[in-house]
Amino acid sequence: MPPWASGALVRRIPTDPCQPIDVLWLPAAAPRLPFGRILLRWEKAPEAGWDVTARLGLATTDVHRATWPAAPDDWPRLVRPTLHEVTGLCSALTVATAALELANRLADS
Repeated sequence: MPPWASGALVRRIPTDPCQPIDVLWLPAAAPRLPFGRILLRWEKAPEAGWDVTARLGLATTDVHRATWPAAPDDWPRLVRPTLHEVTGLCSALTVATAALELANRLADS
């Protein structure tokens, strides 16, 4: 990871595990994560492998989603299932929020 980056913003997670995860470097001075976006950060682990963390952008803050300490060199394969889970969670939250807003509008009219 470049020293000027706070992490890598996940843009796309291919279903094929042989395909790389599409990311965009996020500068350290960037504003907080947008809703539903995932930030990956990795650095060499003290003993071996990589210390990898994932953060998730929510409506008012971003939250720590997962940590993989001392992950092996093929850590993208290891984190892929969690990334799919997080994107599914965000999709479900978006649908639930839209349904609640619609229900509130209908109740007010």
